[in-house]
Amino acid sequence: MSPVLAGVLQLLALIAALALAYRPLGDHMARVYSSEKHYKPEMWIYKAIGANPSAEMRWPAYLRGVLAFSAVSVLFLYALQRAQGILPGSLGFSAIDPDQAFNTAASFVANTNWQSYYGEQAMGHVVQTGGLAVQNFVSAAVGMAVAVALVRGFARSRTGELGNFWADLVRGTVRILLPIAVIGAIVLVACGAIQNFAGIHEVGQFMGGTRQWNGGAVASQEVIKELGTNGGGYFNANSAHPFENPTPFSNLFEVFLILVIPFALTRTFGRMVGSLRQGYAILATMATIWLGFTALMMWTEFAHHGPAFDVAGGAMEGKETRFGVGASAIFSVATTLTSTGAVNSFHSSYTGLGGGIQLLGMQLGEIAPGGVGSGLYGMLVMAIIAVFIAGLMVGRTPEYLGKKIGTREIKFAACYILITPALVLCFTAAAMALPTPPHSMLNSGAHGFSEVLYAYTSGANNNGSAFAGLNADTQWYNSTIGIAMLLGRFLPMVFVLALAGSLAEQKPVPETAGTLRTDKPLYTGLLVGTILIVTGLTYFPALALGPLAEGLAS
Repeated sequence: MSPVLAGVLQLLALIAALALAYRPLGDHMARVYSSEKHYKPEMWIYKAIGANPSAEMRWPAYLRGVLAFSAVSVLFLYALQRAQGILPGSLGFSAIDPDQAFNTAASFVANTNWQSYYGEQAMGHVVQTGGLAVQNFVSAAVGMAVAVALVRGFARSRTGELGNFWADLVRGTVRILLPIAVIGAIVLVACGAIQNFAGIHEVGQFMGGTRQWNGGAVASQEVIKELGTNGGGYFNANSAHPFENPTPFSNLFEVFLILVIPFALTRTFGRMVGSLRQGYAILATMATIWLGFTALMMWTEFAHHGPAFDVAGGAMEGKETRFGVGASAIFSVATTLTSTGAVNSFHSSYTGLGGGIQLLGMQLGEIAPGGVGSGLYGMLVMAIIAVFIAGLMVGRTPEYLGKKIGTREIKFAACYILITPALVLCFTAAAMALPTPPHSMLNSGAHGFSEVLYAYTSGANNNGSAFAGLNADTQWYNSTIGIAMLLGRFLPMVFVLALAGSLAEQKPVPETAGTLRTDKPLYTGLLVGTILIVTGLTYFPALALGPLAEGLAS
């Protein structure tokens, strides 16, 4: 079987699996977030934290819950890392340095999982399992809660109430993420992923000496890092490591885990707003971009340029032979079009245009399908921008799902789409202009610039993957990328929740003959075009200096 055909068949199998899971999972999540029933274990959690799950919140209160929970999480995870040297199960590792502890705490709480350390050489069992794995669950649940609050803003009228953050957080964790993660961990263990609390042990001769590996609860952390679109690996090699991702089947299963909730949330959205066709329109937009990027990535990596590429069947540098070009390309696009950041190949080794596709996928805002929750609310903000543009073209006040998009709403949407590019471009410019940060670049020229641009794009968009040629374990990069991750995660949430509150207060507008039909293919095309044009106008100059220059020169 040719490598190209193998890659296409894997893509078709993935699409079939996602299609089978779409309806039951989407409907289940709609029931979870619409239910008024509280299970007994959930009530224990509410009692422990002193929350009333039945109390409705307006958007400022909902936002305070998001920020307070996340701030406590950052402080807890930071303290856990700083105390690692005196904790049991530390495997002899010392406390994490302050700047790196801050970067890691910000990273995992922001659902970014950027790692400037070697996991198997820095973190013991307590920090990995009690700190990082826990944040993989709850940071994903926070994103889902914010998305559901925005959906309620569209679904409700004449009220500013968006639900209860604590109830949404607990339900998302207990009823959605945890059950799927348990089943997924069993599948990964069956495939060969490790799950233990073993210490450090020697595994044989390696280049004249012995090689040491430590065990760990890898499968359970691997499944939620993919399912929650987190991405932080137990080992430095991430999902290229055979302990995390042992076989081609486990690789395809992990891609399925990355995509299943973000895609299924579009059906949840359709259910909660009372129109499945609206959910299908958002799904079609996400799927169009995802399939287009996947096809383009496979083309760039399979394109042959000389005898070495011909013999290898494509650009195999930096890719695992057990996966090949096709599976690596599928994984790469899935992880950069979502906020996952997991890698099963070395992104810096992709072709120049392939690296540009990875960068552009993140710069879209990771909305196709995006992270759990963040992909949906990011796409809905772009949907508002699209109907606003359509309204300008026909000279009428834009509407979306029966809500008028006025001055207040469009200001919130505009702030949302501007904050992340501002962080990326300003931090990248500062890193290139100052004398010290460029010393961390492994490469010079266009590729070196791409390393820095990729780092801040990944951090501000809550992705977490890296070109890895950049030495990011410095005070400058640990601090600035940490700030970019926190601001890139929580500032957009402020505008999303403010937008949700504004929409929930409105009186529904009846549909007329002049209303733009947002459940038709014409609108889907408009939305795809809006996303690509807005992103292109924002980032094209930076991309031209990096991956485009490299790709055209090769």
